[in-house]
Parts: sequence; structure tokens; C-alpha cells
Amino acid sequence: MNNDVNTNSLTSAPATPLQAVLTRGAEAETCADPSSVMTLLGESGAGAGAAGFTSYRSSFAAGAVGAPAHFHTKATELFFVISGSLQVLVGEEVTVLNAGDFLAVPPHTPHAFAAAPGCEADVLFVFTPGMDRFDYLRLLGRVLRGEADPKEIAESSERFDNHYVDSPVWRAALEAAK
Repeated sequence: MNNDVNTNSLTSAPATPLQAVLTRGAEAETCADPSSVMTLLGESGAGAGAAGFTSYRSSFAAGAVGAPAHFHTKATELFFVISGSLQVLVGEEVTVLNAGDFLAVPPHTPHAFAAAPGCEADVLFVFTPGMDRFDYLRLLGRVLRGEADPKEIAESSERFDNHYVDSPVWRAALEAAK
């Protein structure tokens, strides 16, 4: 077996390789809002259009509403349900993800999520590329605490690749869950 590295195959690799990211659970930053507690796990290669990821874990109380209908133009959003059940909108379809279920939502696909009716949910979220999403989660917390103007969220849509849309299907699903 030949163990020589073909350097020609490495020419398309990024000039600055991504670094390993380790976050100890006890040291992870948390953000809380009325619907969930988010544990910020790691970001790598965010900003300047670099490849990378953002990952966080959200624990939703029973019946808690998560994100309203939105889409991303660059990022793929990955969901992995650790425990409980998460109600999600993908396009025009509402479904429930249960413990062990995985969902990947590609760019330009409207989606939303909330704890399924009567259920708690513990969910791992991953975005690729990351785009400094921790700053977005911190902004949401400041808005909910009254420390920032809600219009800052709309003004940051390009920076964080988070674009809100109206979804009658999602509004109806949330109303039915009451």
C-alpha cells in the first residue's frame, strides 16, 4: 500500500484549516428565553464566508414556541432530537420529530419549530456554515429582556442569514396546539 500523499489533491483545501473545537459542558455559555434554554456548544470558521459550523442545544419546556417561520439563504440547519418531541414546519408541511429523529433543512426552505403539544423537547442544532450565530442568539436574549430594540433582529437578517416569512400553515399549527 502506498502511503504517499498526493499534494495535488490538497490544492483546493482552505488556506487556514479549521481548528478543533472542544467545549466542556460545565463551561458552556447558556442563553435563556421564555421558550428554552440554549447551551452554546461551538462555532468554527464563522464569518468571512468560511466553511464551518455553529452548534447549540436547546431544551424546550412543554408547549414552548421556538422559532417562527424563517429560512436561510446560505446555511443548512440540522436538527437532532435528543429527547421529547419537536413540532416542525418544513416548507408547507408540519410534522413531529421524536427522540432519535434527525432533520436537515437545506437553504431557501421555510421552516419553524416548537415543542410538540404537551411535550418537552431537547434538541441539538447544527448550522453549516456557522455565520457567528451565537451573536444572533445573544441578540434574541437581549431583545427578550428589553435590552435591545426588536428591529435589530430584522436589521441583522443578512448578517445572520435568518429571514423571517409568514406561514399560515405554521400559524394554524400553533393555534391548534393551544
